[in-house]
Amino acid sequence: MIMDKDILQIMEILPHRYPFLLVDRILERTREEIVGLKNVTMNEPFFQGHFPGHPIMPGVLIVEAMAQTGGILAFSLSPKNERNVVYLAGLDKVRFRKPVRPGDQLILKLKLLKQRGPVFKMRGEAFVGDQLVAEAELMASVDPGKSEAESPQ
Repeated sequence: MIMDKDILQIMEILPHRYPFLLVDRILERTREEIVGLKNVTMNEPFFQGHFPGHPIMPGVLIVEAMAQTGGILAFSLSPKNERNVVYLAGLDKVRFRKPVRPGDQLILKLKLLKQRGPVFKMRGEAFVGDQLVAEAELMASVDPGKSEAESPQ
């Protein structure tokens, strides 16, 4: 089990940056599972408009946080010479159970269901405390990009 990646290590893997980097820490990772953390603060730019006086984290951003966490797992399982960037390729069975508010810690748990080459299918769950707040099946694809041999000199 690999544990505890901080934000600087996450930024070495994911291309996302503020305000769209939605994973603050990786708490643990095995070959088939990963657990990430997103601290939800009132300083998030989306709370300005979603909703004034009643701040709720948009569901699509909860799913994006799951996808970014799952992307780290997919990236870690790809051969080092073939990995460039991970794309979200599909969503199924998305459900939102409870609202996420400023001050919450979003725990993102993803489990690998299937891998075929560069395509990964995962089951994701988001929790606040022990409460399930969202769930989805996600598909991610690792784009190998150009190898050094293909790159123009």
